[in-house]
Amino acid sequence: MKKLLISALAAMCGFATMNAASEDIFCASGKDNVCACVKDGDVAYLFSYFTGQSDGLHLAYSYDGLTWTAINNNESLLKPMVGDDKLMRDPSICQGPDGTFHMVWTSSWNDQIIGYASSPDLIHWSEQKAIPVMKHEPESLNSWAPELYYNAPDSTFHIFWASTIPGRHSYVATSEREKQWNHRIYETTTKDFEKFTPTRLWFNPDFSVIDAAIAKVPGSDELIMVVKNENSNPPEKNLRVTRTKDINKGFPTEVSGPITGKYWAEGPAPLFVGDTLYVYFDMYTSHRYGAVKSTDGGHTFTEINDEVSFPKGIRHGTAFRVDKKVLNNILKHYTKQECCEKQ
Repeated sequence: MKKLLISALAAMCGFATMNAASEDIFCASGKDNVCACVKDGDVAYLFSYFTGQSDGLHLAYSYDGLTWTAINNNESLLKPMVGDDKLMRDPSICQGPDGTFHMVWTSSWNDQIIGYASSPDLIHWSEQKAIPVMKHEPESLNSWAPELYYNAPDSTFHIFWASTIPGRHSYVATSEREKQWNHRIYETTTKDFEKFTPTRLWFNPDFSVIDAAIAKVPGSDELIMVVKNENSNPPEKNLRVTRTKDINKGFPTEVSGPITGKYWAEGPAPLFVGDTLYVYFDMYTSHRYGAVKSTDGGHTFTEINDEVSFPKGIRHGTAFRVDKKVLNNILKHYTKQECCEKQ
């Protein structure tokens, strides 16, 4: 059977009949319960996200990086169990070399921990636990939008997030509403999610910064980090880029100009699809998702907000590549139904 990309079938799943014997054809219940028939392909992409209710982990899938379809009818796949507020915001998922998926998330608005769980297949999850990333700083106000990056050269996971410690960093002009917040990016590392290096200040620019996310440039040892300039007076609220060839030496604090437009954007999720870099983001005041793309390794960007589609209500998350079998197993588990004719 030829390897084909995703196609949409305009029929309700409840009325679909199975006409295929092949186990590599699955029906995903997507937007409005329309069947999305998926054929095996070498590569698939997943997007982990939350919705406005912060009710747990949500997943969407894509084969081209442009059209994203919700899994499980856009309902939560994992309920939050840790943190003062028991939230599951900003879920970041990273697959380790042994195939295990690791996830961290924002578990509370004002807390010194982040949530953590692991899974062999993104279906069955370990017991959730709290990682006390800022407990050593009793004055710290938050631990927001943690992200994971696996650094293959030294077999190490990097966990980084935004925190504010009042009076710790140089003053930035701010609005009355955001007066107490002056974020910087902190980091810890681990090889096994049992032992962690001491938390350290990791990215300290001359602006309030949140929502850092990293992507590796294909065929290169260069890493790109996208961050949000959170300054509020005058408001920036846009995304910037910095790059390094050694994550252990950190990223330069001299960042690019904005790669997003005049709207407010946050929660960048960088993803390479082939040699094209997509950076997805939450246009949170416009209540929609957008994207920019780069075809020169993240040096210049073009806005493609009207070329991408996402599940309704999607908020900050991460996009990552998976083997085709991972997605097919997830779709088969949550839909329990096949609806495509073998082609």
